[in-house]
Order: sequence, then structure tokens, then C-alpha cells
Amino acid sequence: MKALRYLDKYLKKYKWQLFAGVIITVISRIFSLFAPRLIGNSLTTVEKFLNENQVSLEEVKQILLINILIIIGASIMSAFFTFLMRQMIINVSRYIEYDLKNEIFEHYQILDQSFYKNNRTGDLMNRISEDVSKVRLYFGPALMYGINTITLFFVVITFMINIAPQLTLYVLFPLPFLSYLIYRLSKIINYRSTKVQEMLSKLSSYTQEIFSGISVIKSFDLKNKINVSLLSLSNLAQEKNMSLAKVQAWFFPLMMLMIGISNLLVILIGGNLFIKEEIEIGVIAEFIVYINMLTWPVMAVGWITSIVQQAEASQRRINEFLNIKPKITDGIGVKKKMVGKIVFKDVSLTYPETNINALDSISFVLNSGKTLGIVGDVGSGKSTLLDLIPRLYDPKKGSIFIDENLIKDFKISELRKFIGYVPQSGFLFSGTIKENIIFGSKGKTKNDMVEVSKKACVHKNIMMFKKNYNTLIGERGVTLSGGQIQRLTIARALIKNPTILLLDDCLSAVDIETEEKILRNLKEIRKNKTTIIVSHRISSVKQSDQIIVLENGKIIQSGTHNDLILEKGYYRKLNDKQINEKHN
Repeated sequence: MKALRYLDKYLKKYKWQLFAGVIITVISRIFSLFAPRLIGNSLTTVEKFLNENQVSLEEVKQILLINILIIIGASIMSAFFTFLMRQMIINVSRYIEYDLKNEIFEHYQILDQSFYKNNRTGDLMNRISEDVSKVRLYFGPALMYGINTITLFFVVITFMINIAPQLTLYVLFPLPFLSYLIYRLSKIINYRSTKVQEMLSKLSSYTQEIFSGISVIKSFDLKNKINVSLLSLSNLAQEKNMSLAKVQAWFFPLMMLMIGISNLLVILIGGNLFIKEEIEIGVIAEFIVYINMLTWPVMAVGWITSIVQQAEASQRRINEFLNIKPKITDGIGVKKKMVGKIVFKDVSLTYPETNINALDSISFVLNSGKTLGIVGDVGSGKSTLLDLIPRLYDPKKGSIFIDENLIKDFKISELRKFIGYVPQSGFLFSGTIKENIIFGSKGKTKNDMVEVSKKACVHKNIMMFKKNYNTLIGERGVTLSGGQIQRLTIARALIKNPTILLLDDCLSAVDIETEEKILRNLKEIRKNKTTIIVSHRISSVKQSDQIIVLENGKIIQSGTHNDLILEKGYYRKLNDKQINEKHN
């Protein structure tokens, strides 16, 4: 139950609703206990009339009529308070489910890039959906029936002891054995529940990858291979589920066995006591009703125990992520408006997940309003350098400054507010074109959207669609070409009107003519913006105020386009190669 203690804050938050639920539960159970007492009283009255004529027929009729009316009234009141109990406690469980999902989602958002590289999306989704659902059952049905069971046991056993202490002792004899069996089974259920949830996460992750890469699977004709792998994983999941189900299946038979034994003891021992005239016939009937009233609570003990154990296992998995602290945290905050001067001083970065040295002692100064071009081979560290500026990663060594302020001093939100970032692999959400362009930008008009779309050379394409800017683009922009996706992501960055503009090889999927148009438009836009352009094309960076060439995470060349052309090195070779390719 250690993992579930994390949820104590939610119990405190909704304590008054839960307290009201408890009170209503107690009242409901008290009303339900009128019936057995009155049934016993009715049978005793009839017995006295038949055997001893201690009461008249009219008295019998009157007593039976009153008892029936009270039983009906008590049953109605019990049903009414049961309804209130369910509404109160189940609603609280939904509130807690909502709060917990929000907490997990908010925590996911503050975790850094390395977390997402080390954890699969399917596992993340499983913990916020399946695991939270298991926890909700702990707060809802388990809590409701748990209170119901405790209340009923306490009141019923109290009544039974007051009526016939000796008979009560014999009748309740099997319960300690039942409690021990439940305890033993619960430990096994807890362990197997954890394994089931872990297996579900693996299965969810694998299936999600299949759906995301369906085009690759089809193009390589890997359907059969994927089916075999999925079948193998599904079989493992089935084995884990069946293993859990086999243990859970023991609960109900054990409950029914113990209840059956208790009923037999009531009839056997109660009958002997009646023969000895130590109890009345109505007591036996009353005890049988009590025992059968305890049937569901006793059965519910097993069910509740199973739910609690599964909730414990799920909450433990949730806590694993909630206990992870983000490596990238807010600074003290910088009140001055960002101008955009960027300084790298001896910056190095090693990816923690791979131990690859992505950057090695990088130093440069980029004044505000100027443009820096970065070229280099694949894996040279170009994209990594850009990732450091919005603090997707923090350097292992060295310092980064913006406007003479250490980048770590900025609050993350205020830093990223002034940065427009176009990643290498443009990502679009499965909404409309309009929603994707204005994503993250408030107060923008349709004219603003059209203007940036024109500058990104995508407006004409959009207007060719039937619904124009209201066109649904599908998951990850599946209905668009690679070039259209890149240009939409450029428009999304431009509408933000950022102080710092980061372009990570975002024109690789467009033709040279379109690239030139976009670059001309961007030249006008970035006059007052600090811009860094990463590209494998010389044409994209040659107009930059400064250019650096990266190789294995190090700067091997730096200068203007004209300066680097005069040097014998990587930049000149790349330029000559691309000129020849263009002419050929």
C-alpha cells in the first residue's frame, strides 16, 4: 500500500465528499438491517400463535402487516441512500481520475528529451490510461464496497452477538480461515498484476509503432513477419493475463464455500439450540438472513482485495515516472526583453542515452539581428547545436549566453516564447491547416496566417484544397507532401514573430526554385531577428553574415561565404560539388 499513499493528497482534497459518502453508507446499511429483525419477529409471532396460542389471530395479522410495511419502507430508504452513496463516491473517483491524469500529463511535459528517448510512447500512454483506470477503481468501487462491507460487518455482527452469542461464535468460525486465504492470494495477485501491466505497455508500444510505420511495413512486404512478432507478444500477454485470472478465480469458490459452511452451522447448531428451547425459531431465520446478507460483503472482500492489489501495482508504475525529476529546470527569470545576441563559450555535449560526443568545445558570437549558417555532414552536431538554444538539452560543459544572460537564468517558458524553431523533421498535428499554423500563437488573425503562408510559399497550395485553411491534414500531415509539411512548419514559426529564428534543414524537401523564393522572403523577415540556418545546401546559407562548418562536433571552418570559398577545405568542396550537380 506504499505506492497508494501518494494519493493521500486527493483523499484530503475530497475529504468532505468522502466523509458524506461514509455517513450515507452507514445510514443505508442500518435501514437494510430492519428486514432480518422483522422477519425473525414475524416467524416467532406465528410460532407462538400456532403452538402456544399466546397471541390471537388478529394480533398476528396486525404484527405481520406492520412488519411488512416497515420492511417496504426501510427497503425504499436503503435503496435511496445506496443511490446517494454511489453518486457521492463514484463521482469523487472520477474527479480523482481527472486530477491524476492531468498531473501525469503535466509532469510528462516538463520532462526533458532524454526521457522520451529512453521510454516508448505506448508505455507512456498505458500509464496515463490503463494504469490510471485501475487506480480509479480503488477510489470508486473498491472504496464504496469497502466502506459498505466494513459497516455491514460491524452492525450485523453486533446484532448477532446481542441476539445469540454462542451461535454467532460458531457461525463466524470459518471467517479467519477465509481472511488468511485472501491474504495469501493477494500477494500473488499483486505480483502478477504488475507483470500484466508491464506486458500491456510493451504490447501498446509495439502496436503503436506498427501503425506509425505502416507505410514502411507495406513497402517492404513485412506483413507476415510483423504478424508473427505481434502474435508472439500477444501470446505472452495472454499467458500473463491467464496466470492472473487463475489466481483470481479462486476467490469466489472460496467465498461460497465459507458462506455455505456458515449456513449449515446456523441450521445445525441453531436447530439444536431451538430444540433445547434456548433460542426462538425466529432467531434461526434471522441468522440465515444475516449470513446471506454477509455473502456479498464476504465475496466483495476478495474482489476489493484484487482491485487494491492491481491499483497498487498500477500506482507503483505511475510513481516511477512521477518521481523522475526534470534535468532541465527553470532559472531565476530575466525581466529584460530579449534582444537576441547568442554566445557559445566552450560548449560540449554528450548524449546520456548513447554516450556520443555530439559537440566538442563550440565557441562563437552571434550578434542580434544577424544570421549564422551552419553546414556539415550528417551527425556532425548541427541539429544538436540548435537544440541547446531552446534548452531541449543542457550542455555537459561550457556556457551559453543570450543578451549577456546565462541561458540557465531564463525561465523555460519565457525563453521559448521568443524562439521560433523549425525542426528538421517537421511535425504536424492531426487537425486543420489553420490549427497547425496558429498553434501556440495567440491573438493572430486570418490575415496574419495568410501573410506568413505566402512568405513560406505554401498559400497557393492551401488554396487549391477544397476547404482551404480548414482542410484536415490527417495524422502527422499524412495527406501532405514532405515539402508542404516543411513550409507549413515554417509558417507556424513565422506567425509567432520570434526574436530568435532557428531553421534546421527545413528546406530539404522543396525544389531549388521554391527554396530561393522562401529564402528571399526570409531575408526580409529576418532583418530584425537573430537567425541560425542549418542546411546541407550552400544556397541556403551563403547569404548569412557568418558561417561555421562542423565535423564530429567541432568547428573546422568559420567565416563568410566569400572567405570560405577562398579557403581550401570542406566548404569549398561542398560548394563546387553542388554547383556541378546543378549544371548537370
